[in-house]
Amino acid sequence: MKFGIGQAVTRREDDRLLTGAGKYADDLRFTNESHLVLLRSPHAHARILSIDTAAAQAAPDVLAIFTGAQLVADGVKAMRDAVSIPVTVKHRIGVDQDESYGFVRDFVGTVAQAGCEVFTVHARNAWLKGLSPKENREIPPLRHEMVHRLKTDFPSLTICINGGVTTPAQIALQLDHIDGVMVGREAYHNPWIMAGWDETFFGAAPVIRDRSDVERHMIDYMSRCTAAGEPWSRVSRHMLGLWNGTAGARRWRQVWSDHRLKNAPPHEVARLATEARLHGAMAKEPVGLD
Repeated sequence: MKFGIGQAVTRREDDRLLTGAGKYADDLRFTNESHLVLLRSPHAHARILSIDTAAAQAAPDVLAIFTGAQLVADGVKAMRDAVSIPVTVKHRIGVDQDESYGFVRDFVGTVAQAGCEVFTVHARNAWLKGLSPKENREIPPLRHEMVHRLKTDFPSLTICINGGVTTPAQIALQLDHIDGVMVGREAYHNPWIMAGWDETFFGAAPVIRDRSDVERHMIDYMSRCTAAGEPWSRVSRHMLGLWNGTAGARRWRQVWSDHRLKNAPPHEVARLATEARLHGAMAKEPVGLD
C-alpha cells in the first residue's frame, strides 16, 4: 500500500508496549555499564558564570565529569595522540550575553592542560539565538581587551587575535599585546594589503612587485591547471579582489566572472580583463571595494 500526505498510518507496536511486553532503551542492561547524567540550570535565561565540579568529583562511583571546555580538551588530547603536528584551537570569547572574562579564561586554561599551545581568539561573543553566521561576525561587540588579558594570564601560550583587524596599523597595534593576528576575510577581499607585510612585520628584504606581476603569475598557474584538466575558474575566483581599490577594478572582475568565457584560454581572458580595467580607469569610474 502506498501512503500519501496526511494519510493515517496503522500503529503496530502499541499492544506490546501498553501490555508491558515491549522494551525501551532504558530497559536494557549491560555488564559494567555507566550512566550519563546531564545537569541543566534550574533558572531560565540565566548567565552561567562558573561551574563548580568539586562536589561531583568527590561523590562515590563518579567516573568522569565533562563541562563544555572539558569536551574540547578531550578532543584536543585525542587529536594530539593521533598526529605529530600541532593542534590549535580557534574560539570566541563568550556565548550569548555572558560577557564575563572568567568564562574564556577557564576555557583556555582547561584546553591548555590537554596540550594545546596556540589559541586564535575571535574577540566577539557567539550569539547562538537570533543571529545568522554573517551577523555573528558583525553585531556582537568587539572586546579586544579580553584577548589581551588572556596573553597576560597565559604568557607561555601563543595567543592570536581575530575580529575587526583589517589594516597594517591595526595589526601593529595588536602585536604590542599578543603574539599574532588573524586578518580573516579582509585578506581575501582585498589581498593587496598583504603585499608589504613580510617587510613590515618580519623584516624581510623589500620586493619590488606590482599587481600586474602577481596577475601574470596567477595566469601562468591557471594555464598549468587547465593543462592538467582543471577549469581555470577554480583559481580565478580567489583573485577577484586583486585590483580592489583601483579604477577599473569592477570591470576587471566582471570579465573574469563572465561564464561565457569559461572555455577561453586564461591568457585570452586576462587580455580582455586588462582592457576592460584600463578602459574603466580612463572613464574615471568610482574607486571602491564593492
